[in-house]
Amino acid sequence: MSSSEEFTPLDLVQIQQILPHRYPFLLVDRIVEMVPGERVVAVKSVTANEPFFQGHFPGYPVMPGVLIIEALAQAGCVMMLHGMEDRENKVPFFAGIDGCRFRRPVVPGDQLRLELTVLRQRGISCKMAAKAFVGEELAAEAEILAVVGERT
Repeated sequence: MSSSEEFTPLDLVQIQQILPHRYPFLLVDRIVEMVPGERVVAVKSVTANEPFFQGHFPGYPVMPGVLIIEALAQAGCVMMLHGMEDRENKVPFFAGIDGCRFRRPVVPGDQLRLELTVLRQRGISCKMAAKAFVGEELAAEAEILAVVGERT
C-alpha cells in the first residue's frame, strides 16, 4: 500500500488475524490510520471491566504503565506484520525500550490514541517513536524496538 492509497481502518477481528495476542492481553481495539513502514494510529478504549483494575489499584483504578507501552508495541507490530508474507507463521517480540516517560494516569473511561512513527527499519527489526494520548494530553511516550521471529 502506498501512502497515496486510502487506508481502511482495521477492526478487532482483523487485528486478531494479524496479532497472536488474545484477551486479556490484546490491548488494541482498532487501527484508524496506517502507512506501512512509516506510521500507525490505533485506539484502545479503557473500561472499568479491564482485569488489571482489580488489583491496580482497588478504589483508585489506574492502567499500569507497562500495559500502555505494551498497547503501543502491539499497534506497532500490527503495522510491521500487516503486509508481511507468511505472517501466520510470524510472532512479534518486544526487543527494547528507550526514553520511556509516563505523563498522566490512564483511568476507566479514557480512550488511548496510540501513535507510532518508524524511526528505523532493518529486515525483521523496527525502531519506532511511540506516544499514547488521552484526548490531546500526552499520557506516555517511548522509543520501542520490535523484532519479528518465526513461530516454532
